[in-house]
Amino acid sequence: MRSIILNADVGEEADFDKEIMPYISWCNIACGAHAGNDQVIKKTIALAMHHNVKIGAHPSYPDRDNFGRISVDISYEDLVKTITHQIQKVKAYAEEAGTQLHHVKPHGALYNDAVKNKKIASAIIEAIKNIDKSSYVITLQKSELSNLCGDGVGVKYEAFADRNYNDDLTLVSRSENGAIITTPKEVFDHVFKMVSDREIKTRSGAVKPVFFDTICMHGDHPNAVEILKYLCEKFSDLGFVF
Repeated sequence: MRSIILNADVGEEADFDKEIMPYISWCNIACGAHAGNDQVIKKTIALAMHHNVKIGAHPSYPDRDNFGRISVDISYEDLVKTITHQIQKVKAYAEEAGTQLHHVKPHGALYNDAVKNKKIASAIIEAIKNIDKSSYVITLQKSELSNLCGDGVGVKYEAFADRNYNDDLTLVSRSENGAIITTPKEVFDHVFKMVSDREIKTRSGAVKPVFFDTICMHGDHPNAVEILKYLCEKFSDLGFVF
């Protein structure tokens, strides 16, 4: 049977985590810099363990006011320091609970900047090496972050269920109309093309090849639970496993 690995950003206090967990295989837990706190991290780890979901750290620029969604002017050294601290926090709480850190997935602007900015990508890799090189990095294929993986740091590529793409396979900015796909049927059609044809239809109508290991559904999407349930039902009917 064919399989789909769904991941979601959680621990962001969107109040959907309990309903999301049964439908995903990997979770990306906010580390407190853009959302969440120590108690939320611990609670989310316990919830993930209950559903046998692999645990990842979801570090961000230190910017709670903007939910980590704008680039922050920060020195390289301070960026390495904050990312290291964020990952270490999730790793420590995971190990305290009897499990382990599986991956690291940057959040928001940090994720987007690491796609094209080698310096930002390098800071993320350095932070991971400070803690645990065995953790995978989740990023886009052919990103600067993926190019820097190696030396024990593995990479997993992802695609996005609920976001539209530009022709260069970057995500349409949230500031633009049509960036977010809102209905379960539209998300299913978007994901089905990825899964069946290994292609993405961009916002301009172009069709581009795509490679991925996992598909992300944003946990703060207002229709996240409804969409995930619909995806799992439809793909299960087609013979997929999750």
